[in-house]
Amino acid sequence: MSVGSASWSFTEDDFAAITTSLQKFLFESNARCALLVDRSGQLVATVGEQPHFDPTAFATLTAADFSANDQLAKLIGETDFNSLFHQGEKESMYLADVARRVILVVLFDTRTTLGLVRLKMKETVVELTKLFEQVFSRGRSEEHTSELQSLRHL
Repeated sequence: MSVGSASWSFTEDDFAAITTSLQKFLFESNARCALLVDRSGQLVATVGEQPHFDPTAFATLTAADFSANDQLAKLIGETDFNSLFHQGEKESMYLADVARRVILVVLFDTRTTLGLVRLKMKETVVELTKLFEQVFSRGRSEEHTSELQSLRHL
């Protein structure tokens, strides 16, 4: 499945590994839902309870939120914020950067705590970063091979 305007795509094995990682995270953290969004605002995956809103619009807003917060970070002398937290009365969300190109969004309620979500999220981000770096590196090597083949035909 090709995702976003980037030049990377998942294999079935990639998608299965990513989904398994997110399912494990949801089980261990007792969070409701995990969404993966690329930095251009494209929804990559949704695992767990189906959200009661338009996930495509949510993905676009999530990318915009992360981008705006990157600019706020620069204003205070940080290069970026690698995670964000939004707390509501009943629902909260925690967002984390994965491999500098994907955002992991976790929706949770009072069945869990921010501390547990943050703890389990750290482990999951490390695991997902490794998976996505493999996907991205494969995409770069395929691009390079394609460029070389194009040059040979000139």
